[in-house]
Amino acid sequence: MAVFTEVSDDDAQALLNTLGLGRLRALRGIQGGIENTNYFVDSDSGRHVLTLFERLTFEQLPFYLYLMQHLAHHGIPVPDPAPDADGRILHAVRGKPAALVNRLEGRSELAPQPVHCAAVGAMLARMHLAGRDYARHQPNLRGLPWWNETAPVVLPFLDPDQAALLQSELAYQNHVAASSAYAALPRGPVHADLFRDNVMFTGLDEGRPVLSGFFDFYFAGIDTWLFDVAVCLNDWCIDLPSGLADAPRSAAFLDAYQAERPLAAAERQLLPAMLRAGALRFWISRLWDYHLPRQAALLTPHDPSHFERVLRARATRFDTVAA
Repeated sequence: MAVFTEVSDDDAQALLNTLGLGRLRALRGIQGGIENTNYFVDSDSGRHVLTLFERLTFEQLPFYLYLMQHLAHHGIPVPDPAPDADGRILHAVRGKPAALVNRLEGRSELAPQPVHCAAVGAMLARMHLAGRDYARHQPNLRGLPWWNETAPVVLPFLDPDQAALLQSELAYQNHVAASSAYAALPRGPVHADLFRDNVMFTGLDEGRPVLSGFFDFYFAGIDTWLFDVAVCLNDWCIDLPSGLADAPRSAAFLDAYQAERPLAAAERQLLPAMLRAGALRFWISRLWDYHLPRQAALLTPHDPSHFERVLRARATRFDTVAA
């Protein structure tokens, strides 16, 4: 989340009027993230989050917004976009596509323990199952075609060792994607960016954490469920200083996920490859954001070296079920 487009009180009030949500009480820009403009909006009717989409188009956005609505109506705790009187959930603010969603309760846990990882694993599996009958289709826009397209753009910024790693891993992922095992992987809507700061918990201060929501679905798409699992394992279950997997957290996540949806044989076979794919995806995107930044009022690009470490660590693992 960040602020690329300034939103005034009058802008916010006009949207609240359209949605019938009462008088604006507070408007505050949200720092963090790298893609969209985000504000906290408090009104007579409650607490909300306003997002102005800086890259996604009016044509692309219905997939994300209606996916959130679908999941919310199937019991998954996600932000539910506010409709206008005609049921439209995609709006416009300052000439940009925009949506207003309810603000989830709780806060993120940035130093997760096995109990938090288990809660995320179980809810992710439920989310995958709930999305099976979602009718809209849009590919993961940050999937393999984007990696192939973006790698040459970031290569000039890398030293020879980093460039060799990027090129060899990209070749490996193209090989995996052409395999029969990959074709057999179950697919459906995935979050594709379910990091620690995109999950909320209540009860953290009391030591009784309850997962209260997944949010920021704007990298979602149709992809393999295993890729979603890998992205989570690469964040929730990683020792941040070293980039190495934490075995207790990994086991807690996978056990909880499989209690809801057991992994298929092809998924167990390709989990190490997808862990590498997840690390590659975020190394490339962080290189892109770091070396080719956009202007924003509140924006701090993530350090790309973290996912380089994760990728190097994942590439040394060859067992079929290790996480």
